[in-house]
Amino acid sequence: MNILTKTLIIASVIFSISIANAQQYASVKTVNDIVKNYLAIKNSLVADDAAAAAHRAKELLKNLSPESEKALKPEQRKILNRFVDKLKYDSRHISEVSMIDHQREHFASLSKNLYEVLKGLRINTASLYEEYCPMKKAYWLSEAQVIKNPYYGKKMPECGRVTETLVPATK
Repeated sequence: MNILTKTLIIASVIFSISIANAQQYASVKTVNDIVKNYLAIKNSLVADDAAAAAHRAKELLKNLSPESEKALKPEQRKILNRFVDKLKYDSRHISEVSMIDHQREHFASLSKNLYEVLKGLRINTASLYEEYCPMKKAYWLSEAQVIKNPYYGKKMPECGRVTETLVPATK
């Protein structure tokens, strides 16, 4: 094998690795953006702030666009595609209403479906905690183990318990 052939093979391998790394970065960024906006909705509901929840739900809806899905690998797209319509439906409802009780109803469904997506993708970069409210009989995801209940907000902020931890993906 001559030097030119070896150089082309090495360049090809490096290029392939670079593309794979760029795709992995794009998929992680997409998931991080989705999680960031979801957590902002959750924190808005904890604070009883329907307007902020609506605003963040609009942002989440943007993150669930077809362009964002392109950043994912085919097997990851398949997982997201099973739930994306449900995620969009709940995000849209949260963004379009100002009644916090109605937002919280959709937040329960949003939380259940996002949990399934994140558990399947396994590319979150930070620990996420699935938490449960026994009064509402509903789950949500949190960035902290400290309970801040989005279903009862300031009325019962500490009602709930951690049920599972989604650990960060390993590199």
